Amino acid sequence: MGLAVRGAVGGALWGLAAGDALSMPVHWYYDVRHIHRDFEGWISGLRAPRGRHPSSILALSNPAGSGRSSWSPARGGPDVVGTVILHDKLAFWRKGGGVHYHQGMAAGDNTLNALCALRAALVLAQGPDPPGAPGARGAVLADYVAFLTAPRTHNDTYAESFHRSFFSDWRGPRPTAPDQVLEFAEQRSEKLIGSSPDSQLDAIGCLPMVIPFVLLSASANEDQAVAAAVAMVRLTHPHPGVPRYVELYARALHATLHGASLQQAARRALGGPLLDAWGACGPYSRQAAGLAPEERLGVHQKAVDTLGMACYTKGAISSLFYLAHEFHGDFEGGVLANTNCGGENCNRGAALGALLGARAAYCGGPLPQAWRDGLPHALDYIPRIQEAWGAGGP
Repeated sequence: MGLAVRGAVGGALWGLAAGDALSMPVHWYYDVRHIHRDFEGWISGLRAPRGRHPSSILALSNPAGSGRSSWSPARGGPDVVGTVILHDKLAFWRKGGGVHYHQGMAAGDNTLNALCALRAALVLAQGPDPPGAPGARGAVLADYVAFLTAPRTHNDTYAESFHRSFFSDWRGPRPTAPDQVLEFAEQRSEKLIGSSPDSQLDAIGCLPMVIPFVLLSASANEDQAVAAAVAMVRLTHPHPGVPRYVELYARALHATLHGASLQQAARRALGGPLLDAWGACGPYSRQAAGLAPEERLGVHQKAVDTLGMACYTKGAISSLFYLAHEFHGDFEGGVLANTNCGGENCNRGAALGALLGARAAYCGGPLPQAWRDGLPHALDYIPRIQEAWGAGGP
């Protein structure tokens, strides 16, 4: 594998961490005016969240499983939040409206999904199995179980539906060994995909934890990298609609790692039959061209609002590829625009950051040093991933 590809993998890891951390303080701000109000201007660097969130519905989330407490099929069951995962956080879920999903986190901290992605990359880099092998999936899942069920391994307050659903089912048999966790996840996936799908699992949170399976498959061909990512997402997000979106993203990321045009990859994804979104994107792209930066941001905010601000995969990944198309050679501008477009900007930002970070290895320059220095989790994990993956690292 060439140095350029290794550099692109490293750039993608840093980009994932930065895209998530920049958005963390304004995660799920659905009225972008609140971003400007709460932070006295648009976000331009790493910030800590405010104590209160203007549109938080944390109190409505179901601590026993997927979805919201009022309609989830797990309602009435025993809580997993506070007992199995997020051991000291249940009180914040019960405080009532306005609690920030990431309260107590510091500027530059990564959310739980990005931490799971960094840990997955480390496990894959340290392990003997290629990312597409069952043993690799088992090792990642065993580490995931150990990380989420141990107290005080992270400081996030929120775990989205796929985590809560997984551990609602896991709490009975409680497997921990890699082969046992893999068998549990495979049987669970087969059962859930064959039943009525949980719409909460059809969400862009499917991407961060599978991105390492593409990155660490950089030396494999595109089909092998895609297969590794899809095999993993079937275990974390057992929903029949999710794999096709993961495949679309994984192909774009793998191509970008090898120097392909990100702008062209994004254009193809938006214009293809799965998203069929270029007709909606084109007018915004043309309108933004030639405008001053803040005026352009307003256009991009309207585009994301039209394509999809929320977590549901089709709209969110359409917004992701729109921003990748507009900022294909501008890492810093792209991740900041994503942050200031609000909505589900953390998972969208992690996946966008990986694409832009990979492309920056070929054009556009590295991540700003001040951002690198301000990302404590990335500073902890990425050098170890590089060391484990081989001399010189990605």
